[in-house]
Amino acid sequence: MKVLVSGAGVAGPVLAYWLTRHGFEVTVVERAATPRKTGGHSVDLFRPAVEISEQMGVLKRIGELATDTDRMTLYREGVERPVKVDLTKVFGATSERHIEIMRDDLSEIYCDATADEVEYVYGDSITEISADGQARFAKGVPRRFDLVVGADGLHSTVRRLVFGAESRFTEPIGPYFGVVTLPNFYDLDRELLIHSAVGRTAGMYGARHIGEARALFLFRSAGELDYEYRDVERQKSLLRAAFAGMHPEVDRWLGELDRTPAFYPDSITQGRMESWSRGRVTLVGDAGYCPGPAVGGSTSLAVIGAYVLAGELARVDGDHERAFPAYERAMAQHVHGCRAVARSAAKTLVPTSALGVAGLAHGARLVAALPTALSRAFLQLTTKSARVYNSMTVEKY
Repeated sequence: MKVLVSGAGVAGPVLAYWLTRHGFEVTVVERAATPRKTGGHSVDLFRPAVEISEQMGVLKRIGELATDTDRMTLYREGVERPVKVDLTKVFGATSERHIEIMRDDLSEIYCDATADEVEYVYGDSITEISADGQARFAKGVPRRFDLVVGADGLHSTVRRLVFGAESRFTEPIGPYFGVVTLPNFYDLDRELLIHSAVGRTAGMYGARHIGEARALFLFRSAGELDYEYRDVERQKSLLRAAFAGMHPEVDRWLGELDRTPAFYPDSITQGRMESWSRGRVTLVGDAGYCPGPAVGGSTSLAVIGAYVLAGELARVDGDHERAFPAYERAMAQHVHGCRAVARSAAKTLVPTSALGVAGLAHGARLVAALPTALSRAFLQLTTKSARVYNSMTVEKY
């Protein structure tokens, strides 16, 4: 059985890996001309995704490239003294097993794990999908597949072609964000610096093995911003305006916008599809159920979704009319839980009031002050993410 997968980010290669293990013939088409090295940001793999990666035989390599951010220094606007936090307490409470890694590194690892068994077609994209599985491409000749899977992210082409306009199936949940690649000015190694104020948060982190650093900007706007998501210069202008005068360090980070080799901006938007399958086509990861970039554990959810989809297809010998509904049922609780986590995280990370900024600092201070066991118990009680990620169970197919 032939399966076409759109997208060679995270969900696509993981799905390709498991489908080939179950005997399917997989082609992955990727719009980018080469495996992506776009800068990107760090992503989190929580317990279920770590275990799936372990079964794929790539956990050792993931561990070798992990950023392992373990310290945070939090500055509150107008307050001179920062709060220092041991992040190992936070991550230890959030998940029994946790790894932080740069997204591009993770994508490369998953692609390498499938390179010998999967056909990768770079520099092309799907332009049309017929009901019988015939796919047309921007460059390549038309080909017929038994199934088509959109693993092409929040702005999915497959979703648009099969289901309709993006605006029908996505919902912004408040903040906007931008990720900037910049020099590691402070020789940061596994450390995160954060400046927090009402409606805006800026952070910079790095690890020596990466060589460079990343700055992450999150901010709220009084109204919906007017921009096209591919208009990078417009988004740089909006970012400068949102963070102007926040702090000299933040001004320095913003100064790299015109020199950065990689800038990734977007709104924090959730996928709101209640069903993400139609006919021979289904969606996986952010294309179908993005909980919110940068706040919702979307990378772990994508890995889990790819594993479950492949398993359900294998269970019924590729009968999509049975497999797709089973896949959606298996993922429903995880998807709804991650959506709630993302909304909560967005409110915490980008406070809407001075009280919220103070609460972020005081919560961090409490975690830092408590003994490890007590801080872990406190976080288990107070963070939705801890309950959601630790409660995720995935069937062994």
